[in-house]
Amino acid sequence: MNLPNKITVARIILIPIFVVLCVAPLGLGTVTWLDSTIPVSNIIAAIIFIVAALTDWFDGHLARKYNLITNFGKFADPLADKLLVAAAFIILVEQHIAPSWVIIIIISREFAVTGLRLLLVEGGEVMAAGQLGKIKTFTQMIAIPLLLLNNWPFEWTGIRIDLVFLYVCAFFTVWSGWDYFYKNRNIFKGSM
Repeated sequence: MNLPNKITVARIILIPIFVVLCVAPLGLGTVTWLDSTIPVSNIIAAIIFIVAALTDWFDGHLARKYNLITNFGKFADPLADKLLVAAAFIILVEQHIAPSWVIIIIISREFAVTGLRLLLVEGGEVMAAGQLGKIKTFTQMIAIPLLLLNNWPFEWTGIRIDLVFLYVCAFFTVWSGWDYFYKNRNIFKGSM
């Protein structure tokens, strides 16, 4: 197993640790700083999420730079990303931090675009991530830690920057999903 794939597997292993920190009653207490009271378990979970998000970029960079792209990596890397993000968003709904309707839109789009990718692969095409999808991913990776940290360090401003990033993420989720389907609409011609 090459290094990028090992990093991907490590990211997958971090997911259940992240989930346990968020949902298990560990009794680690809270920290109050800059008008934000944050459960210690959420702080650790946010750090794990950030590390996992950074490893996503790092393993892809290594795989491309050193030509270490494998079928396992093509399968496991996007799966790890979607599992991590879906777990985080579902936890945020369970903790009454994120509105469920926004999370339903985000997760539904992920299923739809994954299905589109599968159809394209079956037809011998590969759908690369577009700029809108990259913006969507970036805003997700900012929104989730901010939501886990109760809008820290912005709580003192009275502005919910965490929710701003979540709604921006939802906007780019819908726009990028529409863009992917519009650009690849020919896959459905003659099949309805």
